[in-house]
Amino acid sequence: MTETAQFGARQVPLADKQALVDGVFHSVARRYDLMNDLMSFGLHRAWKDAMVTAVNPPKTRPFALIDIAGGTGDIALRVVEAGGEGTRAVVCDINADMLAVGRERAARRPRGEFLAFTEANAESLPFPDRSFDAATVAFGIRNVPRIEQALAEAYRVLRPGGRFVCLEFSAVTLPGLDRLYDFYSFNVIPALGRAVVGDAESYRYLVESIRRFPKPEQFAAMMRAAGFARVSFRPMSGGIVTLHSGWRL
Repeated sequence: MTETAQFGARQVPLADKQALVDGVFHSVARRYDLMNDLMSFGLHRAWKDAMVTAVNPPKTRPFALIDIAGGTGDIALRVVEAGGEGTRAVVCDINADMLAVGRERAARRPRGEFLAFTEANAESLPFPDRSFDAATVAFGIRNVPRIEQALAEAYRVLRPGGRFVCLEFSAVTLPGLDRLYDFYSFNVIPALGRAVVGDAESYRYLVESIRRFPKPEQFAAMMRAAGFARVSFRPMSGGIVTLHSGWRL
């Protein structure tokens, strides 16, 4: 029997999902960060600040980060800027268009030379075991066809004592806000995509993917199954996003 995966509201062969996701991000790459500002009313910046605080790059010793499904390198650049001179980051993404935008941006930033960009699949990272002090994924893991495999790879490339931090959209927990958020997500966000990027369908897929991502408790269980210890999660902004954390001990 052919394995299937969810792509938006429809089932597709698992082997086809990655190509479909690539098409979405090819379409939106150039205005991806602008759309993040518009869709979240700028809140994504505070969420990402919280993620960088959780990573806590040191000021006085070497520190290696891998940013998985890192897109344009937003998180990696923030970590490098927050850390000391020994902080380095590798941005991994399967989409060449997103990486190209990231390289252009890094070239304009003072510490951008400390970022490397690698086209790679989150399910099969091209790095040796125990290569990094921290691994991050921001708003990317829900687009991976085999989430369990991506978590296993993140665990594999972390050094003992390394931390995995994941920021992802979640289930709204505040009564009343859930209905408002659903209306906004399914009506306003695709319309914004059409107006700003010329592509409503890609943003309709992104909204659907948020709804189908595992709830925080389920994702925490998946992290534990991958080997992570001291797993925790913290909902933010009424549950619109959740910050997940686990350690390789």
